[in-house]
Amino acid sequence: MSQHAWILELRPGYEDEYQKRHDEVWPEVVSETRAAGIRNYSIFRHGLTLVGYFETDDLERSIRMLNDGEANRRWDEYMAPIMKVEVDPSTSFPFLLPLIWRMEE
Repeated sequence: MSQHAWILELRPGYEDEYQKRHDEVWPEVVSETRAAGIRNYSIFRHGLTLVGYFETDDLERSIRMLNDGEANRRWDEYMAPIMKVEVDPSTSFPFLLPLIWRMEE
């Protein structure tokens, strides 16, 4: 299992809308994300900064499946107007943060 995190940015004034959309996240997005092998996926917000965290057994497969997923493509289009997303051109996925330290159980 590998652990990954990303940082994205919310456009000013969309904090409530971002929360509303995630309160009503589409079931097909959750299904595709699970089918891609993503688990323990969480998103945190500090001001306009969004921090995502997830675990997967096969990062390349997970990214490929998310990028190919119809529901995730539509979700990304739906969210694009309220977010600033910097994508890694080598993966077509948000830049992932390097893991520096982890405390085991």
